[in-house]
Amino acid sequence: MAGKHSGKNRISPNEERLNAGIALHRASPLFSRLDGIIRIAGKEQMGKQAAGLVRSDGVILLNRDLALNPPQWAYVVAHCQLHLAFGHFDGEKMPGYQQILPDGSGQWKVSCNKALWNAACDLYIAKFLSDVKFGAPPWGGRIEAFPMSLTDEQAIYRHLLERGHDERDQEYGTGAPKSMDMAGLEHPIFYDEKKGQKNLHMVNFAYALSCSVSHVVREAAGRGDGGGERMTPAREAAQWFISRYPLLGGLAAGFKIIMDYQYCQKEEISVAAVDVTCGEIYVNPAAGLEKEELRFVLAHEFLHAGLQHYERRQGRDPYLWNVACDYVINGWLMDMGIGEMPQQGGLYDESLKNISAENLYDRIIRDLRRFSREDTFRGYGKGDMIGGQRKGAVDGGAASLDDFYRNALQNGLEYHQQSGRGFIPAGLIEEIRALAMPPVPWDVELARWFDSYFPSLEKRRSYARPSRRQGSTPDIPRPSYITPDIPENSRTFGVVIDTSGSMSARLIGLALGAVASYAQAREVPFARVVFCDATAYDAGYLAPEDIAGRVQVKGRGGTILQPGVDLLERAKDFPKDGPVLIITDGEIENDLKVKREHGFLIPRGKRLPFRAKGKVFYFRE
Repeated sequence: MAGKHSGKNRISPNEERLNAGIALHRASPLFSRLDGIIRIAGKEQMGKQAAGLVRSDGVILLNRDLALNPPQWAYVVAHCQLHLAFGHFDGEKMPGYQQILPDGSGQWKVSCNKALWNAACDLYIAKFLSDVKFGAPPWGGRIEAFPMSLTDEQAIYRHLLERGHDERDQEYGTGAPKSMDMAGLEHPIFYDEKKGQKNLHMVNFAYALSCSVSHVVREAAGRGDGGGERMTPAREAAQWFISRYPLLGGLAAGFKIIMDYQYCQKEEISVAAVDVTCGEIYVNPAAGLEKEELRFVLAHEFLHAGLQHYERRQGRDPYLWNVACDYVINGWLMDMGIGEMPQQGGLYDESLKNISAENLYDRIIRDLRRFSREDTFRGYGKGDMIGGQRKGAVDGGAASLDDFYRNALQNGLEYHQQSGRGFIPAGLIEEIRALAMPPVPWDVELARWFDSYFPSLEKRRSYARPSRRQGSTPDIPRPSYITPDIPENSRTFGVVIDTSGSMSARLIGLALGAVASYAQAREVPFARVVFCDATAYDAGYLAPEDIAGRVQVKGRGGTILQPGVDLLERAKDFPKDGPVLIITDGEIENDLKVKREHGFLIPRGKRLPFRAKGKVFYFRE
């Protein structure tokens, strides 16, 4: 999004021009309808000179660090889309296509020069874009100067093959000069028509071309429709955010809005749902939403993505986490006055406002009778955040969908506040800004906990022990640096380890390894270790390296930790001010009492059945 930004979120002039080019592309009645998932990357992933690359899976990578003007960026996006729309990854279209088995069982092979095929496709697309007068080529090549007709990709390929390879042929593409802009040609795509398979990119292109022609005809007749037959009420609502509401405009621009009754019936979507893994929002046309209700529902789904609720679930129950997020989002939307909340699926409670989703989830867990079957926008007892395996990460380490959602919301907040477009609740502002600050890793927090109890020992100089350099200068006395002598039991801590059946060996090993590494780093010679399930097993004082590698875990019974805590607190050889670290998965008694300084180390996504007085560290499995 263009505009002035400060600090870490400031957008470079190159990226501003890229965003303007994408907006120019979306204004086209033809190219705005074509397929392609846009990902923003940088020179680290794409190189310094590549503008755009398209993959066979439909992902289009754009280089934010390249200095192009908006018409050139619009051209780059359209060029990459047309590789998909013209079927340039299809094995049957590529030169050298051959069916191996004569019985038609579906075995094929392709033998052609991939670089020359890419160049032939680039020339064909360049001619098409020149004919429709869209955008500007990034490298300035004039397609009119090419010495042959450019109406067939295979004919162009044969010409290039006979003439011999010329690196300048690649200058009509969008990759780096003299390089390819298609990734995945080594694995061509084949479709089995007998099984009803077809290239949906080509099908969509034919439909988009038809709609754009109708649009031009209506414009010429003075009856512009703002987007043709595909401009559904849901898309109109999304367009309102792009043009009128900066906070969510960037998110709205990145989502595909689908109103498909059959799909919604199949996926049991009563009103709406969002799939953040592929950037799609589904709206059930049978829900009969009015314009204001559509705005509310779309804003709700945009915020699910922008606030990274899918990623923040971290092992929690998916449905209950969805319910907690719904209450939080709807409270903010009601305060902001965006649209009107539908009666079906709108979770709202005045008493649950100004609570984070994580804290509200903990409250829901304690009152399952009330919250276990709430009616979300997807339907009764189902969450409206759907999706399967994560698709956000782009090959080569480029920006992910999570990065896009987070950046779009942060940039939208900056622009919204600068332009004074309307009220935003303080809680929402805090969450958006918190997304810009990566959370402190659990192991760093654990290290700080150790630091607070075991500061590093300062070495001092002593002439009682000569330096090892003394022998080289016998006439010059040199002191040695020594660590002060301290009682062994003055720098120690207790570890109570839950060894019940609910704790896996991997969890215990991971937690113990972290504890041991930080004990060694803080020069803690020994730790008092107690294993506990229903009974406490005293392992005595162990060196950090023994904790990490040579401890044999005992017990696999129930889960009661109080005996282990009591054993430590009553032990005469354990210092009164020694802290206790309790390692558990949270499935313990709900009235554990610890009288001395303590902390808990539990897996992320788990919770304690009580309000902890000590510090709680959440580690990733």
